[in-house]
Amino acid sequence: MIHQLEIREFLEQSQGHLALDVRSEGEYDHGRIPGVVNLPLFNNHEREIVGTAYKQKSRREATLLGLDFASKKMSDFVRFIQPRLRDNKVFVHCWRGGMRSESMAWLFNLFEHEVFILQGGYKSFRNHVLEVLDKPFNYLVLGGRTGSGKTAILQQLKSLGEQVIDLEGLAHHKGSAFGGLGQLHPQPSNEQFENLLATQLKKFDLERRVWVEDESRSVGKVLLPELFWKKLLVAPSIIINLPLEVRVQRLKADYGENEVDGLRNSINNIKKRLGPDCFEKALCALEQKDFAGVAQLVLGYYDKLYDKGIANKLNPNICQMNFATDRIDHIAKQLQEADLAALFAFKG
Repeated sequence: MIHQLEIREFLEQSQGHLALDVRSEGEYDHGRIPGVVNLPLFNNHEREIVGTAYKQKSRREATLLGLDFASKKMSDFVRFIQPRLRDNKVFVHCWRGGMRSESMAWLFNLFEHEVFILQGGYKSFRNHVLEVLDKPFNYLVLGGRTGSGKTAILQQLKSLGEQVIDLEGLAHHKGSAFGGLGQLHPQPSNEQFENLLATQLKKFDLERRVWVEDESRSVGKVLLPELFWKKLLVAPSIIINLPLEVRVQRLKADYGENEVDGLRNSINNIKKRLGPDCFEKALCALEQKDFAGVAQLVLGYYDKLYDKGIANKLNPNICQMNFATDRIDHIAKQLQEADLAALFAFKG
């Protein structure tokens, strides 16, 4: 039996089941529904050939070519899904819910599997993503100079039951010129970052606050979606202030274990911004493996950059909280229990 589902039904009912994206691997890599497995009806090259035939010849010719490509793989498709099914159900989508998903649904139904097709395909999911990003979430931005432990604080807040978005975790980047060091995965495309962000946001309660780290519009090569970014610009912000020496030690612990070559490349990336004197001192400290010295020199640049950004913010709902040490559990607890109404005009 073959069923048609709209996007919300598809996302809900496919949980715990095999869900297939039958687009080409290139389409899938560019952007996909999180958790969906790629099983291309046509690979990149085959899709290009079929598309060219459709444009230059006819739909009939393109369909014949598609049959030539797909017929050789049909048994492999069935063998792939059968050991992965639960309750004999499989969920399928392509770009618009057209011939590719319908062809795969026909094949799987032939073997008496229950098939669910996403109406409108991946395109409907993208529309859903934009709807989620436009919802009036109750954002609360956590700021602080580099080395303030903002990511660790957010993780602790999450463990305390707060709703938290880890933008750097989703982007696989820590946001600075050094942000790519130690990352285990490449950065997602902008589109996939939006998909991941929306998938996490839709789990949250609109009536409760959502903690987000203060970031520039770009996190490495990834851009924050405009709908989301504009909401953060007007959201209340709490800035964490820690002593310089504490932040230096945090950065030393975070980056000191990375290879010297990676740190050198990152310093080279901000050579002009550091200035010749600071740049040479940073490289010298690095060669001597004086990671604390490197951190202190680099913080001089990043602190000025951050302070300038705060001074230029138009949002009046900004407050600052000072801490003498980086006891993350203590800071997170203070933030959770803070009287926000007393700090600034905020309704949480």
